[in-house]
Amino acid sequence: MKFRQTNTTAVAAAKASISTATAYRIEKDLKLPSQKKVPRQRRRPDPLAEIFDAEIVPLLRAAPGIRSIAIFDEMIRRHPELGAGIRRTIERRVRAWRAVHGEEQEVIFRQVHVPGRMGLSDFTDMAAAGVTIAGQPLDHRLYHFRLAYSGFEHGHVVLGGESFVALAEGLQNALWSLGGAPREHRSDSLSAAFRNLDKDAREDLTRRYDELCGHYGMIPSRNNRGICA
Repeated sequence: MKFRQTNTTAVAAAKASISTATAYRIEKDLKLPSQKKVPRQRRRPDPLAEIFDAEIVPLLRAAPGIRSIAIFDEMIRRHPELGAGIRRTIERRVRAWRAVHGEEQEVIFRQVHVPGRMGLSDFTDMAAAGVTIAGQPLDHRLYHFRLAYSGFEHGHVVLGGESFVALAEGLQNALWSLGGAPREHRSDSLSAAFRNLDKDAREDLTRRYDELCGHYGMIPSRNNRGICA
């Protein structure tokens, strides 16, 4: 332990986030892990060697949802000489078998957000809210800004439709309220703002969006339909 060079064993253990007992054991054992003996092998015969593939696996295939305790009870009924001590062995072996041969599990790729890295903007049509003024429906949307890591949020009422001007105003108000800017800003590709625009107008709108993000030192990015952020 490098901390041991300048600290007592107890202090060095605390800095290394290990127990004092472990620190003393390491200090007394001067051998490297590679110099130690090979870990001991099994001391007794495998109690499931004769029955796991022949009896337990068929049960698992026939009833994928069967519980380990039910398999244990059945094995004890068939082979009472095995004894209650095999329960943990069965549970461990069944868990390992299911990890390899069981039903497919849902695969989750968790997103890891870094502080200050990403902010997101979007618009929400508020027609379903039924907001009225003097009895007349209010045609409006909400601009919504959020930081992915901290959850900081800012809302801005937009009278009318979705546009670059609405995005720019809402985004600047959000950043001023935040007192800073994230490293990356992600929008919904300005799909509504692009609608009914010719190629030159769309390119100009893209350029203005990129320049707006560049002004605040943010990297512009856009959501792609069907692809998670």
